[in-house]
Amino acid sequence: MREVVVGGIGITQWGYYEDARCYDLGSKAILASLRDADMEWQDIQAAFCGSVYQGTGSGHQAIKDVGLTGIPIVNVENACSSAASAFRLAYQSVAAEIYDMVMVLGMEKMPRGPIPSNAFREWKLKLGFNMQPANYALLTQKYLEKTGATIEDVSLVTVKNRRNGALNPNARFQKPVTVEEVLASRMISAPLRLLHCCPLADGAVAFILCSRDKFKAKHKVVTVAASVLITGVYGEEYPPGDIVGSLKYPPIMNLTQLSAKQAYEAAGLGPEDIDVAQVYDAVAPGELWDLEELGLCGEGEAPRLLKAGVFDLNGKLPVNTDGGLIARGHPLGASAGGQIYELVLHLRGDAGPRQVKGAKVALAHAMGAGPNSAVTILKN
Repeated sequence: MREVVVGGIGITQWGYYEDARCYDLGSKAILASLRDADMEWQDIQAAFCGSVYQGTGSGHQAIKDVGLTGIPIVNVENACSSAASAFRLAYQSVAAEIYDMVMVLGMEKMPRGPIPSNAFREWKLKLGFNMQPANYALLTQKYLEKTGATIEDVSLVTVKNRRNGALNPNARFQKPVTVEEVLASRMISAPLRLLHCCPLADGAVAFILCSRDKFKAKHKVVTVAASVLITGVYGEEYPPGDIVGSLKYPPIMNLTQLSAKQAYEAAGLGPEDIDVAQVYDAVAPGELWDLEELGLCGEGEAPRLLKAGVFDLNGKLPVNTDGGLIARGHPLGASAGGQIYELVLHLRGDAGPRQVKGAKVALAHAMGAGPNSAVTILKN
C-alpha cells in the first residue's frame, strides 16, 4: 500500500440555504478543492460522493455541473459517516494504486425538523423508536449515572464548542453561549435541552486524495495514516443505530473502541500521539463518552478533564476546534468530511485563530446509524 496524501480541500459555509440546491453546494466545494490543490478537473480519475437524503445519483448531479468526463462516480449513503466512508474508499483506491488522483465529496441539504432516521425496522418506525433525541437522552442518562457527571458538566461541552465555533467563519452558529443559557434553553428530551443538541445544516466539503508524486500544491504535506470503518458489534447497545444490547453476550469492545483500535494499529500510533481531535458530538454528552471510548482519556475522566481545560484550544488535547457539530452544524452526508477538513487545516498550520500549535497527528471520529463508526488519522 503506497502513501496517500491530501492534495486539496474545499468547503462551503454551513447553514440554511432555502433556495440553493444541494448539487450547487457540492460543485462549489469541488471547485474549491481543485483550486486549493492547484489541479484541473481533467486530472481526477474517479469520484466517491457521500450523501444521505439527496436521492439517486446525487454525486453525478453535483459533478455534472463541473463536467462529466467519463470517470467512475460512486455514491455512498452511510448515514452520518457517509463522507468518511467515501473518504475511505478513495483512500483505498489510491493506496492500492488503482488511481493516482481521486475526488471525495460529502454534501447534504437537510430536511427541516428532527432527523427522520429510517435505519429502523418498519414496526419500530411506526412506534416512533427512531426519534434520535430520545435515543440519545437514554444514553445520556446512563452516562450520567455511570460517571457521576452532572448536566452542568455536559453543558460545558456546548460552551466550549460554541466558543470555538465563534472563530470559524464556516460554522452555522458563531455566537458563544454560557452555561446558564444552555440550561435555560427548552427541554427536548430529558435531560437534553435544545443547546445540548447539534443543529442541522446544509453544506458540502470536498477533498482530492493523491499519490505523493502527484502532489502539486505548496501546502505542507498531510498524509492519511489510517481510514477505518466498523459496523455494529453483536451484543452492543446503541439505540441511535437500532441495536439492543445483550447482558448475556456483551462485546469485549463496542464499535467505537474497535474502530479506534484498528485505526491506531494501522497508523502505528496510539491515543497518546494525538495532538488534536474531532469527535462526534451530535449531542453534547456524546463528546465526553466518545473521548473515553476512543482511548483519548480514561473511563469516566472526560468531565473532569473538560472542566480543567484539557480539551480547550490551548489545552493539552484540543477537541472539536471548529465548533464540532454543536456549532458547525450537522449536514449528515458532509459532517464527517467537515471533521477531516478541520484537521487538515491544523496539520498545514492554516487554521488561523483556532490553530493548534505544533499539531502533527490528528484524529477524526464519526458515528452513523446502521450503526457505523469511522476513524480517520492524519499526520504531517
